[in-house]
Amino acid sequence: MTDQKTAGSGVTHGATRLPAVDVESYNVELEDDDGLLGDRANKGAFRELLERWRKPLRKAGDDPFGDEPSSEISRKKLDSLLAEGDPEAAGVLQGAVEDFAQELALVIRHFLKLKAWRDTERIVVGGGFRAGRVGELTIGRAAVILKSDKVAIDLVPIRNNPDEAGLIGAAHLAPRWMFEAHDAIIGVDIGGTNIRAGIVELNLKKASDLAKASVWKFELWRHADEKSVTREEAVEELIDMLSRLIARADKEGLRLAPFIGIGCPGIIEADGTITRGAQNLPGNWESKSFHLPRELHAAIPNIGDYETMILLHNDAVVQGLSEAPFMRDVPRWGVLTIGTGLGNGCFTNRAAPGKD
Repeated sequence: MTDQKTAGSGVTHGATRLPAVDVESYNVELEDDDGLLGDRANKGAFRELLERWRKPLRKAGDDPFGDEPSSEISRKKLDSLLAEGDPEAAGVLQGAVEDFAQELALVIRHFLKLKAWRDTERIVVGGGFRAGRVGELTIGRAAVILKSDKVAIDLVPIRNNPDEAGLIGAAHLAPRWMFEAHDAIIGVDIGGTNIRAGIVELNLKKASDLAKASVWKFELWRHADEKSVTREEAVEELIDMLSRLIARADKEGLRLAPFIGIGCPGIIEADGTITRGAQNLPGNWESKSFHLPRELHAAIPNIGDYETMILLHNDAVVQGLSEAPFMRDVPRWGVLTIGTGLGNGCFTNRAAPGKD
């Protein structure tokens, strides 16, 4: 049953029919004899491959990365190594990129065998891993591998910075007519490492399909760096972030819609609960007694003069929705988000307003 107090009339949390697309599938957990396939194509898997390439050199006493653990080497450092770093270190990194691209291509082949993913023509790749040059090269290499194997799929990096794509996508959760008298909405992107909240300027006068939507301001809390964070503490921090953003928008005279769109890992039920897939978040977010939209609504019942409407959906779906205006040339497309886990979603475009 839909929680109408937070979602509003006529819309549901985790909806399969959205204004621009039908959601055919999301949060699929593929398995083979070795376990979950997604575990072979996430950020942790890449770091394990990097470590595997370093081990022989370390035994020989000549690891170009020194003593720094593979899991702690910054994305910025890895990117700079490809451009102008030690040639041997770059060679190690390229080996990890090649291996990870092979794993990513394998996972994509498995997705394309699923009924919901058949006839998918394009896959956009987002998530934190995509943000760096290493991620872009991995995506490019996986695309070449698939094309060489005559797999008919277009594999591209998500166009917006992944930090912002998950916020921009929130604007696609509700019908655009709801926002016509407003300048911006609030987007929230909850992940296994970070929680982001931001003000998304809609720019509907520039593009009615939200193609020009952009993040005005956002806040980020890296909860994974803190010890023993509880679910309650995470929700309190999110409420504080939202309150500051609302106050900031009001001070700047931004006409903020009374709407908060949230992307969160897991299967999102119509009543706003999460059934599975949120295991990387602090505390138990899958408890039947926990209802994130209701807790946020209790803390922020109104934005401006109107009651707050809150919609919750899967985080990969929401990040993928940021690409919806640019996917009109293909009927079916998908998204993969490479982060703490491997998020996924598959969409079929709906007819544009005024068209059959």
